[in-house]
Amino acid sequence: MEHDGDNVVLCGANSYEQKYYFNQQFSSLPESVRQELQIMCVLYTEDVGGILVLEYDQDGTLEFKVTAEEGDYLFDEIGSVLKIKQYRKEKRELLEALEMYYRVFYLGEELEDGERDT
Repeated sequence: MEHDGDNVVLCGANSYEQKYYFNQQFSSLPESVRQELQIMCVLYTEDVGGILVLEYDQDGTLEFKVTAEEGDYLFDEIGSVLKIKQYRKEKRELLEALEMYYRVFYLGEELEDGERDT
């Protein structure tokens, strides 16, 4: 698996190289989910610039990691915060489902009764 320290990278986009990356360890995700992740990451870098990486921490929480090259005056730091806040609100169900998927299939956690119905 692709690791960044203790974290596991799911996907990311880089505005400098105009590339999208998807960790093939997660190729069992439905195609529609993979496409939605790609659109989300690429649109982020088109709008804001920099590099966006979605990664799981050791607890299975999906985090947005943003970096920009030093001296990149086109990177929109305020826009970055707003865009991530927008994604967390609009894509809440997708992000929660991805976290549950990771916890069950990669961390081996059991689903609780209330989680099965969501």
